[in-house]
Amino acid sequence: MFGFGSKPAHAEIGPHELDAMLRDGAATVIDVREVDEFAAGHIPGAINVPLSRFDPAALPDAGGRRRILNCAGGKRSAMALDRCATAQAAIDTHLAGGFGAWKAAGLPVER
Repeated sequence: MFGFGSKPAHAEIGPHELDAMLRDGAATVIDVREVDEFAAGHIPGAINVPLSRFDPAALPDAGGRRRILNCAGGKRSAMALDRCATAQAAIDTHLAGGFGAWKAAGLPVER
C-alpha cells in the first residue's frame, strides 16, 4: 500500500538507444542467457555470461564502456542486476524487453 518492501525498478534502455551506444563504442552488452540460446542468435559483439554462473566480480573489463545486461525478455537480466546491486557492482542497466525487443526492432543479429 505504501511501497514498503517494493524494490526500485532497474534502469532500462530501449533497443535503438543501445544500438546507438554500441555504434558509438559507448557500451558493452553482457548477455545472461544460457549458451545454447546465445548461440542461436545474439546482439553483435555481446559477451555471454549465463545467469547460471553469473558473478558480478568476475565480469570482463568493459574498457571504460557502460555495461548493459541482456536476456530473452528482461527477467533474467533483472535478476543479474539484483546480484550486481548486492555486490555493489557499478552495473545498473538492462535492455528493456531483452533480445526479443532487439529482434522486433529489426536490429542486427549475430549467430
